[in-house]
Amino acid sequence: MAAPTKGQHLRRLVLLCALVGTLWEARASQIRYSVPEETEKGYIVGNISKDLGLEPQELAERRVRIVSRGRTPLFALNPRSGSLVTAHRIDREELCAQSARCLVNFKVLIEDRVKLYGLEIEITDINDSAPKFEAEDLEVKINEIAVPGARYPLPEAVDPDVGVNSLQSYQLSPNHHFSLDVQTGDDGTISPELVLERALDREEEAAHHLVLTASDGGNPRRSSTVRIHVTVLDTNDNAPVFAQPIYRVKVLENVPPGTRLLTVTASDPDEGANGKVAYKFRKINEKQSLLFQLNEQTGELSTAKSLDYEECSFYEMEIQAEDGGGLKGRTKVLITVEDVNDNRPEVTITSLFSPVREDVPQGTVIVLFNAHDQDSGKNGQVVCSIQENLSFKLENLEEDYYRLLTAQILDREKTSEYNITVTATDRGTPPLSTEIHIILQVTDVNDNPPAFSQASYSVYLPENNPRGASIFSVTAHDPDSNENSRVIYSLAEDTIQGSPLSSYVSINTDTGVLYSLRSFDYEHFQDLQIQVRARDSGNPPLSSNASLRMFVLDQNDNTPEILYPAFPTDTSTGVELAPRSAEPGYLVTKVVAVDRDSGQNAWLSYRLLKASEPGLFLVGLHTGEVRTARALLDRDALKQSLVVAVQDHGQPPLSATVTLTVAVADSIPDILADLGSLEIPEDPEASDLTLYLVVAVAAVSCIFLAFVVMLLALRLRHWRSSRLVQATSGRLAGVPTTHFVGVDGVQAFLQTYSQEVFLTSDSQKSHVIFPQPNYADTLISQQSCEKNEPLCISVDSKFPVEDTPLVPQAPPNTDWRFSQAQRPGTSGSQNGDDTGTWPNNQFDTEMLQAMILASASEAADGSSTLGGGAGTMGLSARYGPQFTLQHVPDYRQNVYIPGSNATLTNAAGKRDGKAPAGGNGNKKKSGKKEKK
Repeated sequence: MAAPTKGQHLRRLVLLCALVGTLWEARASQIRYSVPEETEKGYIVGNISKDLGLEPQELAERRVRIVSRGRTPLFALNPRSGSLVTAHRIDREELCAQSARCLVNFKVLIEDRVKLYGLEIEITDINDSAPKFEAEDLEVKINEIAVPGARYPLPEAVDPDVGVNSLQSYQLSPNHHFSLDVQTGDDGTISPELVLERALDREEEAAHHLVLTASDGGNPRRSSTVRIHVTVLDTNDNAPVFAQPIYRVKVLENVPPGTRLLTVTASDPDEGANGKVAYKFRKINEKQSLLFQLNEQTGELSTAKSLDYEECSFYEMEIQAEDGGGLKGRTKVLITVEDVNDNRPEVTITSLFSPVREDVPQGTVIVLFNAHDQDSGKNGQVVCSIQENLSFKLENLEEDYYRLLTAQILDREKTSEYNITVTATDRGTPPLSTEIHIILQVTDVNDNPPAFSQASYSVYLPENNPRGASIFSVTAHDPDSNENSRVIYSLAEDTIQGSPLSSYVSINTDTGVLYSLRSFDYEHFQDLQIQVRARDSGNPPLSSNASLRMFVLDQNDNTPEILYPAFPTDTSTGVELAPRSAEPGYLVTKVVAVDRDSGQNAWLSYRLLKASEPGLFLVGLHTGEVRTARALLDRDALKQSLVVAVQDHGQPPLSATVTLTVAVADSIPDILADLGSLEIPEDPEASDLTLYLVVAVAAVSCIFLAFVVMLLALRLRHWRSSRLVQATSGRLAGVPTTHFVGVDGVQAFLQTYSQEVFLTSDSQKSHVIFPQPNYADTLISQQSCEKNEPLCISVDSKFPVEDTPLVPQAPPNTDWRFSQAQRPGTSGSQNGDDTGTWPNNQFDTEMLQAMILASASEAADGSSTLGGGAGTMGLSARYGPQFTLQHVPDYRQNVYIPGSNATLTNAAGKRDGKAPAGGNGNKKKSGKKEKK
């Protein structure tokens, strides 16, 4: 049992200490001052800043202010001096009436701390009021038979001051018949009474005049007087007597005016006029005289106006009864007003911290208010509450002060304004309540970054878009407000194909609209990855990103491009070979084309647009293969022209055409016989220009040929044997001079004549090209190298030439000549010797020149479309890989004939395995050519 007892004592001690600490804190937080009444405005009551532990300037910084309720503020704060001063003149009697102590209580609020301090100020009395009688003249009637010692009450003076400044004494003017006696009541009030000292005699003196003086004890002393007129009457033996010395009554404050409170009754045993009693108020203040009324005949006391418990809850008065003989009696009436719950609670907002930031911590004070009820008891007890709101809670601070706190973190984006209803209800019956509405604005904090509607976007943009066109629009929403919600759009820096992203697209910083800065080409790139950034204007700014992928859609903007066959870049014409023995379906060639577009824009179809002989050839719709539709007949022309159209499937479709020339022949000589009739299709727009160029070239050629003839004549006149001629002079013996042309002469001719003119039918800019002489397939002597060294350097050619140092050439070997069977043209058949005579057939000579010039042209022009490899003279691609220079006489046997562009060769004959044609056939063809 000892342990529990000790624990109980310990708990009691702790509770006692806590109670003492609470009382000490309450006493410490209570500040007391005193100030005399009737002081001027601005009178310094005390140094409030010092008592609060603040500096004077902190009163304004911390928003220190006085909180008073239901009355005009009596005091104010001086922020400069930090003092508490009077706000206007203070009348103690008006505030506290006859109360012994006059205390004024109010609160001082330090708003930034949300802390209240109680202030109690005592208003001290000064002697500012003199005692005052209700009337200046008083008539007293006394019967002549009154015995000495009889007492007659006199009216009392009223002094609103208290203490020594209140009424202290009465004095009566000297008189032989009367004296003054002052009676002191239980409550300390003094009442004057007139005492008869000597008997009166009406016949001797019918009236007496006295002066009663009432004085207070203040400094300086104040006093007032009343004149008393004493009338001596005939005999009246009995004075009126009230049934009760004190009447008490309780009345509700809400009784209507005219309600009877009580009836006082006084009896007088005299008869006649001396027994008739009249009632009237003897002692009552001005305010009470307005609230109550007394019937002089019946003594009935009733209300003249509505009573108010909150203004005065207790009334005290005296009523006297006077008979016709002048005798009086008196009684006291005490009226207690009972409270009725007739006042609703009053709510006064002391501090409202609105607007409030949305990021304030939990438990932040939002509103400080006071709730009070002027009623008393349970009718004056107030309970405050708010509607169910999880964001706020209500706490009772002290007495009738409440504060509204945040119960959780606020979010302006969910609720930007709160309408908080505070209900104050008293405990009366029935209860009365009051509602106030507190509007709380929540200010925005930049706590939300802009948010895109999608994390990624896909944009499809047709190619060839105009520059500056709007291609897409992104939108980011920021739930914040004002500057925190203003979104600025930008693009993340990036590099695309070596160029900054800003050179491709731009974005409007305010609207988020993207613009293209260039026209996009699907063939260069198909998509573009962009990072769009949205940043708000808050502090600090918040941002978010969204990825945007722009896909460039292909448009049908590229025509099909034909890769094969392509137009040759020289003066030759691309020719495809179709043997006459070809069966139906024989593959002649294949048109190869591509389209740089994609999808169906790149799907190609081939069709035969035009043919010189319809029905002979057909083209594969999807393959582009050109095949024979039927067997070739002898009546079919050697030269067949086909126009093949290649078309894509775009909208609208684009197409390209190519012209094919098909040679229908079984052998190469048949093709060469008709080469002159094959021409490259000319561009109509360049026909005139080509004509002019041909005329110019013809003129230059004539001049050049004249020069060559003169040069040959001079060389023949001054002929001298070179080392090459000396070495072969023995083997050339017996050959007529007319059948031989010197090598030096031919060398000089080749060195000069190998300047070629290139003209194409599609040359619209009149390009005339003079390439360097080509010595790859001719004999070069040391002399010619010494004369013109640059010409001795071999130019790149398609004909392989071994690198040979420039040394004096040895006498030629006799084995370099061909046999009679290998010699070109008809020389092999007409002449049976091995001397290598000059070709004497005009057609053979022209054929030889044509082949050599064609091979030289292909060697000089490295871009021939249908050219073959090295050593094929450009014909292997056309006529098969078996056609090489191995079947052609040595290039040193090739001779350029001035004025002719034909070359004699037996390559075609060897390829076919046939002997060269006879002279008669050649003459026939030559004659045909001359006729053309």
